[in-house]
Amino acid sequence: MSPADDAGQYPGAATGPGVLTSRLIDIPQQLFAEEHWGRKALLTHRAGDFADLFSPAAVDELISRRGLRSPFLRVAKDGETLPVSSFTSPGGVGATIGDQLDDTALWRHLDAGATLVLQALQRTWEPIGDFVTRLAEELGHPVQANAYITPPQNQGFDDHYDVHDVFVLQISGTKRWIIHEPVVDHPLRDQPWTDRRDEVAAAATDAPAIDAVLEPGDVLYLPRGWLHAATAQGEVSIHLTLGVHTWTGHAVAEQLAQAVTTILRDDPEIRASLPLGVEELDQDIVDLVKKRFADALDQADPRPAFHRTRRSQARPAPLGPLAQLRAVNDLGPDTLVSWRGGLDSTVTGSRLMTRVGWLDLTDEELTAVRRLLDGEVLTCGELGTHLTRRLLRAGVVVPVQS
Repeated sequence: MSPADDAGQYPGAATGPGVLTSRLIDIPQQLFAEEHWGRKALLTHRAGDFADLFSPAAVDELISRRGLRSPFLRVAKDGETLPVSSFTSPGGVGATIGDQLDDTALWRHLDAGATLVLQALQRTWEPIGDFVTRLAEELGHPVQANAYITPPQNQGFDDHYDVHDVFVLQISGTKRWIIHEPVVDHPLRDQPWTDRRDEVAAAATDAPAIDAVLEPGDVLYLPRGWLHAATAQGEVSIHLTLGVHTWTGHAVAEQLAQAVTTILRDDPEIRASLPLGVEELDQDIVDLVKKRFADALDQADPRPAFHRTRRSQARPAPLGPLAQLRAVNDLGPDTLVSWRGGLDSTVTGSRLMTRVGWLDLTDEELTAVRRLLDGEVLTCGELGTHLTRRLLRAGVVVPVQS
């Protein structure tokens, strides 16, 4: 089989052991997949810590020195989210931004017992961004990261469930987690716990499935729908929540319905107007639409739309425009390049599809590109000047310092 006839998925160029088994769980991945993934909570006590990912110093830097805006932080107290205006202020001279984080206000909220929630840390803190990219590639589902900073003896949120799976990583301090089994299995994103407040409150009075104090280095996995509430113990608690926004059969059904309606656009009888003065649907019309829908269903393929949606749910690894420009301008035989992480690359026939676009390649070019996709670092001399410049300009490879 020639490269042009082959098709393959390349989740990324990261090498080394997977972060799921090396950092988050202490059971075999297959056992986790069969018994816990989407089914059952798992508490893992691990040696070591997560100081390489996050720390109290990182919290202080993000809040006081990075100029973050309100979408990247929220504040909760007594189960309620506080208004953005209570912890933001203008950016100062030369800035027209009116909603930058106000470190003084945030200090006062923390001192009064509020929980600070730093959101989307995969976009603002590099170690977490790298970690989340690798985890998402391993799981095959989008992942985002929040940090929760809770003062001693305080609880940011009442018993609730999330509509995504989570890995909770205890960074510093300790926090008691009380976990109950779901009141609804596998809730979708439009089925939040607030729609079932009474059921959640009643279930929270039952004997918990897990009642444990997490210490630094511990990890808790909760499938979506599992009820939880957490209280900081004798010192400030910081934990990371890695939210896994799992793809579902319902999402595939939505893509399939979209594919069917696209096909039906080409059916003139389906496009035709309903009768003049219609108030109720005639059964003949319903039967016609059902029949044509069923016929289109046999032809529909949800995979292209699914892949487009999937690619749109995450961002590739960072790319420095100036470093990229220097690499293009200074290109020489010894210039080193590697595949850019997080591109969700797919080769179908002679076409390479990525999160940043597509390229048609010759058989010879595909052979070289597959080496990059497999994690190799190659020189311009090995790839050829034309292909290297093309890949750099497309943003799918990045320069590597020799």
